[in-house]
Amino acid sequence: MEAAVLEANQEFYRAFSRGDYAAMSELWAQNAPVACLHPGARLLSGRSAVLASFRELLAAAPAWKMVSRDATVHLFPPSAFVTCLEANGDQPAHLAATNIFLLEGGRWRMVHHHAGPLSVPEPRRPPSFIN
Repeated sequence: MEAAVLEANQEFYRAFSRGDYAAMSELWAQNAPVACLHPGARLLSGRSAVLASFRELLAAAPAWKMVSRDATVHLFPPSAFVTCLEANGDQPAHLAATNIFLLEGGRWRMVHHHAGPLSVPEPRRPPSFIN
């Protein structure tokens, strides 16, 4: 179950990086209430408002690769939330995010995204190896 939530979280960042509005729309819950808080913006409530904001963001997105780092899943079925850092490719992470998912129609769908700036950008940590 945790792997499926992490995959849904990755779908969000892939859709964002590709500017893929159709994939972004498919990821968000269709029946449950949704909300979104983009960095420095006002709180958006409702599927129409949230998806309109992503349509605008994705249409104007520069060539960046938004990635999720250090993602941790917190399960409480039929819900889960992921905490992570957001970065542009290999650049230091500049945002922290919480993404909330709900199991809807047998699929983990996003119901809330909240991202905000870190006080200090966090460089990518090298992978740890076990001897």
